Amino acid sequence: MQQQEQDFYYFAYGSCMCPVDLKRSLGESTYPYVVGAAQLSGYRLGFYRYSLHRKCGVLDVVPDSTRVVHGVLYQLPWRFSKAIDKREDVPRGGYRHEYVDIHCQGKAYKQVRTYVVVNKLSTEVAPNDWYFNLVLRGAVTCGLPEDYCWSLFNHMYKLQQM
Repeated sequence: MQQQEQDFYYFAYGSCMCPVDLKRSLGESTYPYVVGAAQLSGYRLGFYRYSLHRKCGVLDVVPDSTRVVHGVLYQLPWRFSKAIDKREDVPRGGYRHEYVDIHCQGKAYKQVRTYVVVNKLSTEVAPNDWYFNLVLRGAVTCGLPEDYCWSLFNHMYKLQQM
């Protein structure tokens, strides 16, 4: 009898929404693990971290009872856990795990892993063009609502104009 591999739910709201880019970090296609477009209530997006690796501002979620963050829900094999932690700079204190409730395709998912910035900047830092395009590509590829994609585009564009 073959043993079933453990898995975990992961809510991506930034560059990890793009399965092609996530594959770069995990070493295999992540399309099969996409559950679908999902929503995180009680948070909003912000660029409150500067990534030395990406050389720009990168996304974070911050509590805001009036807002909703759209993203992608994955059901990933446990073997990817350390690789995602490394990508999110967890070992060096960039991001940390946060466990949240997610809504996806009419279902509620409890205790879903996402990542939040540990030491938030006091003001947002603009993304560079590469990160901007990567986030938008993930949002569109995974079917986030069109109005949300436009809102995300406008937010990033305004930050770049400052």
